[in-house]
Amino acid sequence: MSTASHRPATEPVAAPSTPGRTAEKEQIMAVADALVRAYGLHPADITRIPEGTATDNYAVVDQTGRRHFAKVYRTRDRLGLERASVELSEYAAGGGVATARATRTREHELIETHSRVPMSLWSYVPHTATAEGGLTGARWAAVGTAMGRLHSRLASHPAATPALEAGAAACDVVTARDRFERLIQAYEQKPKLGEFEMWALRAARERQAILGDVERTLASLPQLTVQILHGDMAGPNVLFKDDEVAAIVDFRPPAPGYLAWEIARLGCDPKSVLDNSAESWLTGYTDLTLAYRDAHPKASADDLVSSLRVGCAAMLCSAFPLSVPVERPHIVDAALEAYGRVRHKAARMLLDRLPGMEEALRDALH
Repeated sequence: MSTASHRPATEPVAAPSTPGRTAEKEQIMAVADALVRAYGLHPADITRIPEGTATDNYAVVDQTGRRHFAKVYRTRDRLGLERASVELSEYAAGGGVATARATRTREHELIETHSRVPMSLWSYVPHTATAEGGLTGARWAAVGTAMGRLHSRLASHPAATPALEAGAAACDVVTARDRFERLIQAYEQKPKLGEFEMWALRAARERQAILGDVERTLASLPQLTVQILHGDMAGPNVLFKDDEVAAIVDFRPPAPGYLAWEIARLGCDPKSVLDNSAESWLTGYTDLTLAYRDAHPKASADDLVSSLRVGCAAMLCSAFPLSVPVERPHIVDAALEAYGRVRHKAARMLLDRLPGMEEALRDALH
């Protein structure tokens, strides 16, 4: 949701039509048409936002100077799921959770489906940064408060009642073992490996070798809470204004999952783990869990303490991004390579120090 400047214009301003940009210009004009027809808005400026893996995103300024955020869906076959995602976001907002708000069409629909491009329109959330790249200082507690409020609200979602399930099932080690075996074979069959591919092969072999430790780590978990979650609680989807959470965005369709995993997904962000000493990071993580408990008093201490174990196991069982050079080599770049190394190192550090960290977290929560 980058800031879009307001330029006086009678029509949306698109980038010059150069090779490779014609399709983008056409889509901008299609968005402009949908804004007029479906929403009654007359755009003065539409600017493409580079972020977005499953959608094409645009910052919109209407002729009154008001800002909006447009999300264009690339296919129509998943619009039912996309609508369910928007509905979940609106359900969270209805309980006081900080989210972006969806703007309904003239026909009171959450997603416009009759125009050339299917899209949703959102309130613009001014912010200075996302949580991507690491949590620091007061942001730890701010994230804990925001997640606690969110999970407290989603506990009452009609799609599923919170239930206790075996913590050992939070990660599928059997599937992970098979996946790493196939990945290792794929690398070994390549005639030549680049530097990152050689590192990824070594890391995959290392992961395969310690999956027994991961399995034993999971086996000791108690029963943990499973309920409706955000679904993609990652750094880019948490928007900050200074040190306060301005909005949680990009919900997935309502589906039950382990609370402990969603807490760890953000709190155990690899860069946050490695940018600090282990003790400093654990202090921040403790601040997150204490703030979470204050905002969600019904949360179980087992879910909070076990989040470290679940997060560590999930990272070690995941083949991403080690698998990318084999499965999607066209997206490999320096940033992804750096992320792969950081994620692997952070997961190993957590596994090595897990007992002491859990004991310190349990002491703080009791």
